[in-house]
Amino acid sequence: MASPFYALAATDIAGKEFPFAQLQGKVVLVVNVASQCGFTPQYKGLQELYDKYKDEGLVIIGFPCDQFGHQEPGQESEIASFCQKNFGVTFPMMAKIEVNGDNTHPVYQFLKSEKKQLFMERIKWNFEKFLINKQGEVVERFSSAGDPMRNIAPAVAKLLAEA
Repeated sequence: MASPFYALAATDIAGKEFPFAQLQGKVVLVVNVASQCGFTPQYKGLQELYDKYKDEGLVIIGFPCDQFGHQEPGQESEIASFCQKNFGVTFPMMAKIEVNGDNTHPVYQFLKSEKKQLFMERIKWNFEKFLINKQGEVVERFSSAGDPMRNIAPAVAKLLAEA
């Protein structure tokens, strides 16, 4: 039976439907991002991670969110331009969403229900990361802090090596 993860979908930053069914058999890292956050430089590490492993089956998906300190105030076109110009982001970026509260996007409802952090579902800040294996299971949740290449790359490599 396919994971419920693959039944999900989002709208990409250009306004097109992005069905998660296309992610079957891939290792996926989902990140809530913001352009004016102290963790924003992580875009560089995320892009390095993507460049290193995309040909092996890694997909990183960025979800802009303005729920933490109003650090993602821009519209989708401004966010896309910022990410491209400042960090050369080529991984898929989605339209701006909410990750907590009554209007939590279904992707984040699923992710948080699968993997709590310190017994809490709530996303605490920008750049929290969820790692999903090739079967669509949420296997790890990473806090906002830390360098993606140092902290996440070993887990990604391990999952990509699995049959």
